[in-house]
Amino acid sequence: MAGVSKRRPDRFSARQWPDWSFWATGEDGGRSRKIIVVANSVSLLLLIPRATEIADSGRNTWLIGAALAALACYGVGYSAALWRGPVASRRSRGAAVAVMFALGAAPALLLGTPDYLTDMTYAVVIGLMLLPLRCSWLLGFAVALLQVVWMRLGDGRVRWGEVALLVGVTAVLGTVFALTFTIGHLRAAREQVRSLAVARERERVARDLHDVLGHSLSTMTVKLGLARRVLEHSGDVDRAVAEIRELESLSRQALSDVRATVSDYRTVSLAAEIAGARVALRAAGVRAELPTAADNVTPELQAVFGYVVREAVTNVLRHSAAEQCGIRLGRDWVEITDDGTGPSGTVAGHGLTGLTERLAAVSGTLTHGERPGGGFRVLARGPAPAARPATAPAPSAGEEPA
Repeated sequence: MAGVSKRRPDRFSARQWPDWSFWATGEDGGRSRKIIVVANSVSLLLLIPRATEIADSGRNTWLIGAALAALACYGVGYSAALWRGPVASRRSRGAAVAVMFALGAAPALLLGTPDYLTDMTYAVVIGLMLLPLRCSWLLGFAVALLQVVWMRLGDGRVRWGEVALLVGVTAVLGTVFALTFTIGHLRAAREQVRSLAVARERERVARDLHDVLGHSLSTMTVKLGLARRVLEHSGDVDRAVAEIRELESLSRQALSDVRATVSDYRTVSLAAEIAGARVALRAAGVRAELPTAADNVTPELQAVFGYVVREAVTNVLRHSAAEQCGIRLGRDWVEITDDGTGPSGTVAGHGLTGLTERLAAVSGTLTHGERPGGGFRVLARGPAPAARPATAPAPSAGEEPA
């Protein structure tokens, strides 16, 4: 989105433009915004003594009228800026602050009384709310400095109480607004973390369901086709019934896996996936060269390699039209090869993309592509093993695929 700051949302900087969006988008529908605006508008009652003092000053009637009109517009502008300023554009914010400072200084300039500059605390408040704190702080202290200089050049006596009030309001409100902005940024960061957690959980469920249903439904389809062919061509009812019984068991296991996936209780066993691959490949009429055990694989990689075997065998059944499939295992690698055509196209599908993400989570890698002699190859590697001691025997030739 245009205009989004690259700064971390949970860090506050005096250069940042204040973000009051949480006022308008909060769960209370802007109720806190209304309360703050009303409470601050009540503070305008403090301008009544100033209006009385101006009216009784005995100056020129036109000057008094202009000063009172500026003071009234100052109060109205303060309430309007409180309400509209936080949701306005940057240009509108700057214009609002400029108008407030002009109206606040008007009575003092018209009547030549530097003491009236103290009333510019309301303009300083608007500046602190709408401008970057670095700018608004400078404006507040600049007004205080102007007041001191004007008093010194006027009657030579500085009313430090008036100056201290202006400086104090600027410093205190600047600190309060800085804390308010930081809290708002932390709320935004918390919402962002919450959204990312939801998105990550959705990705996990989608990836696991793809793995579970893709393999299970492919195996069921193969077994259903086999049972149909047996009944159509040989009439061997006993064999067809055996295939249907295995199909029933597979459907129950798939239902259990789906429930476990949604509950995040599902675990994958490499040995069980190899056994399932043997059943699925045999039913599809594919010659299988599979390891008899998976004990030599690092325990930390057993689960992720189980996903690799499941997805690769599913692709063999669904896409390759292969006649032979082989699985080889090492301590930190697994390789699945076939003599078929492989997945169509050169871009990895959802399954291979999901495997890449799973392996990346354990600092592993996945490579796949056509074999030089024909067929398709999937190779998954875990993280690089620790250096072996100098006395350890060298690995036998051919232990790890090229």
